Amino acid sequence: MVSSSSSSLTSVTLPSYPSFFSKSNSLNPIAPFLSLPAITSSALAFTTRSKGRRHCLVRRMSVSGGDSSETAPSVDMISEAILEDGVFRFDCSLEHRKAAFPSVSFKNSKDREVPIPSYIAPVYTPTYSLLQEQQVVIFEFSPGTSFYGTGEVGGQLERTGKRVFTWNTDAWGYGSGTTSLYQSHPWVLAVLPTGETLGVLADTTRKCEIDLRKEGVIRIISPPSYPIITFGPFSTPTAVLQSLSHAVGTVFMPPKWALGYHQCRWSYMSDKRVAEIAQTFRDKKIPSDVIWMDIDYMDGFRCFTFDKERFPDPSALAKHLHDNGFKAIWMLDPGIKQEEGFDVYDSGSKNDVWVKRADGKPFIGEVWPGPCVFPDYTNSKARSWWANLVKDFVSNGVDGIWNDMNEPAVFKVVTKTMPENNIHIGDNELGGVQNHSHYHNVYGMLMARSTYEGMELADKNKRPFVLTRAGFIGSQRYAATWTGDNLSTWEHLHMSISMVLQLGISGQPLSGPDIGGFAGNATPRLFGRWMGVGAMFPFCRGHSEAGTDEHEPWSFGEECEEVCRAALRRRYQLLPHFYTLFYIAHTTGAPVAAPIFFADPKDSRLRTVENAFLLGSLLIHSSTLSNQGSHELQPILPRGTWLRFDFEDSHPDLPTLYLQGGSIIALGPPHLHVGESSLSDDLTLLVSLDENGKAVGLLFEDDGDGYGYTEGRYLITHYIAERQSSIVTVKIFKTEGEWQRPKRRIHVQLLLGGGAMLDAWGVDGETIQIKMPSESEVSALISTSNERFTLHMENTKLIAEKEVLHGQKGMELSREPVELNSGDWKLNIVPWIGGRILSMTHVPSGVQWLHSRIEMNGYEEYSGTEYRSAGCTEEYNVIERDLEQAGEDESLILEGDVGGGLVLRRKIAIPKDNPRVVQIASSIEARSVGAGSGGFSRLVCLRVHPTFCLMHPTESFVSFTSIDGTKHEVWPDSGEQLYGGNNLPHGEWMLVDKSLNIRLVNRFDVSQVFKCVIHWDCGTVNLELWSEDRPVSKESPLKIGHEYEVTSFP
Repeated sequence: MVSSSSSSLTSVTLPSYPSFFSKSNSLNPIAPFLSLPAITSSALAFTTRSKGRRHCLVRRMSVSGGDSSETAPSVDMISEAILEDGVFRFDCSLEHRKAAFPSVSFKNSKDREVPIPSYIAPVYTPTYSLLQEQQVVIFEFSPGTSFYGTGEVGGQLERTGKRVFTWNTDAWGYGSGTTSLYQSHPWVLAVLPTGETLGVLADTTRKCEIDLRKEGVIRIISPPSYPIITFGPFSTPTAVLQSLSHAVGTVFMPPKWALGYHQCRWSYMSDKRVAEIAQTFRDKKIPSDVIWMDIDYMDGFRCFTFDKERFPDPSALAKHLHDNGFKAIWMLDPGIKQEEGFDVYDSGSKNDVWVKRADGKPFIGEVWPGPCVFPDYTNSKARSWWANLVKDFVSNGVDGIWNDMNEPAVFKVVTKTMPENNIHIGDNELGGVQNHSHYHNVYGMLMARSTYEGMELADKNKRPFVLTRAGFIGSQRYAATWTGDNLSTWEHLHMSISMVLQLGISGQPLSGPDIGGFAGNATPRLFGRWMGVGAMFPFCRGHSEAGTDEHEPWSFGEECEEVCRAALRRRYQLLPHFYTLFYIAHTTGAPVAAPIFFADPKDSRLRTVENAFLLGSLLIHSSTLSNQGSHELQPILPRGTWLRFDFEDSHPDLPTLYLQGGSIIALGPPHLHVGESSLSDDLTLLVSLDENGKAVGLLFEDDGDGYGYTEGRYLITHYIAERQSSIVTVKIFKTEGEWQRPKRRIHVQLLLGGGAMLDAWGVDGETIQIKMPSESEVSALISTSNERFTLHMENTKLIAEKEVLHGQKGMELSREPVELNSGDWKLNIVPWIGGRILSMTHVPSGVQWLHSRIEMNGYEEYSGTEYRSAGCTEEYNVIERDLEQAGEDESLILEGDVGGGLVLRRKIAIPKDNPRVVQIASSIEARSVGAGSGGFSRLVCLRVHPTFCLMHPTESFVSFTSIDGTKHEVWPDSGEQLYGGNNLPHGEWMLVDKSLNIRLVNRFDVSQVFKCVIHWDCGTVNLELWSEDRPVSKESPLKIGHEYEVTSFP
């Protein structure tokens, strides 16, 4: 980056592409020329365009008399009304407004740039400051304000106390404290104490910190210049989301089959296996509509190819599936194998569509096929090239496409993605030629857009279906999403509800988790419970990792299979309601699944409920506790009338269903797939009257695919029910669309309460009347129904659990880890697999320093110098457990047999007198060493092997002072480093995260440590402590005592 001292302005002329790519030139990181207010220690470059040339103007600025540690003064941002009443754009200054990049989130970027006349002034005006090349924006609200949104995030529903970073990341096995997942939504929904709601969008594609750790305060930090867009405050959160959709667009209208159940696996390894899976669904009468093909269908992981032995005729497979009522969805990744003679690679090279390195050569990164190049989806030529490949690919009978690995993920690099100084030849309307740090967060969305457009080219009479892992706010216009590589744990089951709701709150209503968990082996109860909840999510798919047990609905025994069948029959009966909700979402921007506080935003009781959600007027109440069914939990319901009902299928492992008073929803038969349904099917209307004896509802119907609905070829029916005296009348009061009403029967079920209901049959379009019993008769019906329900649930047991065999990949995750939770720390330990610390979260900062697979990584210890030698997978016994609430330190003592008469003993403690630290005292001890060896064991080495997560790999390093006084800073590009002798850290080393301004300090007894090892890997770093390598006896164990503490940096 070119810079000059003080605030002088320098003009630099840059040559046009392709000679633009040279080591001597740097890419402009901001936008056209602007004059900025004071910025501490920053060099900013801006370009203006002239014919054939680009001019770079660079200004070096500093706060007068200040340094990087000072805080720049906060100033009110300037505002203008845009889009519609209640929507405002805020900028730091007029110059910043001109400098901001085009919007990628807005469906029409010009809408952000055009002011509208308005007599409404903003209710909330943010302040800004410019500090260390960052634009810091702050909103302040009154106490009692609740925060939601921030897109795809783990952890709690209400986000106060949390901080996230929008940087799309391949986050296998993420936890509740992971700060960056696969998608970026720089969006916060603020629900005020009054229930009024404001939406805040930081309209930047760059890495963005959203800090909600202080009550009532939103703090947004990202490189300048970016505008803030606010929506509201409006009277309800739904009104805010509808206004947001006018900016960023609504969800694409999914084909109706996409709302059925999807079955996936990494991988079904042949077309024969796919056919077996499909047939088993039909034989067992378990509803399902879609089978998915993961990456192994390809020839050597080459995209747009099929393995000639295992999938020799994809068209024939597709026909077989179609004949049996299934659709087929196939995966496409962005990484294209770099291989001359591979037609996709040759074509892309000829058309010059690859992302470039800083020197102008195609970037090559390792992914599944080996060395790969990556399409530059920021460029219209590349998108068109990809779309035409997709068009041809669809001709094989492809019904939908799954875009994976599109953060983009790259193997064998610490950052897990491509370099930030890679170059994208972006379209001018997206921001022009920029480096990867500018386009990283939208790469996945633009890939999904290209795929969607390719499917449109293939068949204009069918709606595309695309699923994307990576995304940005606005990607709902092109694709559905799922919550990534989750774990088969009860924690992840619970978290999946909040994650789906947060995505819906952030404009993406078509989402769901991998039901049962992707990584690890679910138990029967966990899988059945998850299917019960997952069948009520907008997107419903089961998926599991290679090497784990089979995770189809019949894989866990007859009890679980029956629960799964009942759960999916529920979903298929509710498909008319789901489809109507998606039409509403597509046309208005309303969410499909919403937190229950949407029913009454003023009710503070509802704002933290995480085990229930709304599907329109339908409330789903579930249990995510392994030992309790939903009927054993007292639901927190919104005020008003909420009537319980079921499909004569109640089970402790299925959610409890409630319908809001004043509502009518439509139900259909429980077909085995959507293709079995017909407009002449019997239609059921479920009616719940409000306190005034009225109810309304609507039903949307069309062909279930195609675009006839955009030309009037649909039917919307508005039903109304009203009680007058002892008669309830149900009729149509309004219709929309050109379709004639089908000839069909109507079954009205009038809910009374407690699961009791009255039935009546009639013909759709005619008035149906139900005579109400007397009040005493109604009370008796409700009482009888409640008694029957209670007796049924008492006699119906939870799905029985069973142990999963030890030693397989993913091992059992559903046993409850031991939790240490005291002071500044929360740890989860799995004694049955190596005594491993699975997660280690620093509560004040919210940073999860450790988060691992069940069978490897995390905090491990070995008994030898070899990687994963004895100690890391053996079952440990819990020798002692002390709880802080019992007046002692929070601690856990474990022992594991490592063979040869040796045990590895570990005490993990959070001391009462210093709760800021976690202390770990480990030893290898001789217990029964044979006399023939003189009482000494084999050669052993106590090797402490923690794998720490790097939240910000490019801004993290290890720092220490060695015994000889030398200061060291070890960065990720250094690979593996070993330190011993006088180079050994002098009893302390630390992992620094400059982005978070914190460090994890590891202190140890230098007399016990013989060697220290730093090993950087893909998004992780090992900070290893090694003892000396020697035999031990009962009198001479090997010991390492050390502790961890998080402190501020610098």
